[in-house]
Amino acid sequence: MLSSLKTATGAGLIGLGLGLYSQRASSLPAWARRPPGALPEADFDGACIRCGLCVRGCPYEMLHLARLGQEIPTGTPYFIARQAGCEMCEDIPCVTACPTNALNHGLTDINDADMGVAVVIDQNACIAFQGLRCEVCFNICPIRGDAITLTVQHNARSGKHALFIPVVHAEACTGCGKCEEACILDEAAIKVLPRHLA
Repeated sequence: MLSSLKTATGAGLIGLGLGLYSQRASSLPAWARRPPGALPEADFDGACIRCGLCVRGCPYEMLHLARLGQEIPTGTPYFIARQAGCEMCEDIPCVTACPTNALNHGLTDINDADMGVAVVIDQNACIAFQGLRCEVCFNICPIRGDAITLTVQHNARSGKHALFIPVVHAEACTGCGKCEEACILDEAAIKVLPRHLA
């Protein structure tokens, strides 16, 4: 009887732990982005069978599968823009590899992808706002001129030089994260966030 009680208690604690973990991992943290064509998170979690074919199909090896203990549902694909943004492949091999349509096969133009939106999150750190000419995020953007443009402003501090301020146009930004990856600062001044947060 005592042995049965210990087994039942152990199984109950394991079940409680897994239940609490699955609740915690039911939403995607802001720093993790889904591959192009991903359905809305709740639909994606239901449709993704954790097969890893999208990760295998990515020629740039920037996609990862979440491991047990991470804040991301275990076995689902994600990327971290600061480490390696999406390379915006024209043939979108990760979407083609998905057998369940968790990555929407209706996405045929990578420029229509919606992985999030870039935000200049720290203007005090961004050297463009300090009067130094950087333009790295602008130059690295795969759809430069549409998703990120530069606005020329008068530099009131020096009175002589212009400021070339990066401006993100949310309607064109795909959230690929190349700007965040390329930012020259130790902590990126521009970050890709989920649209509902941005």
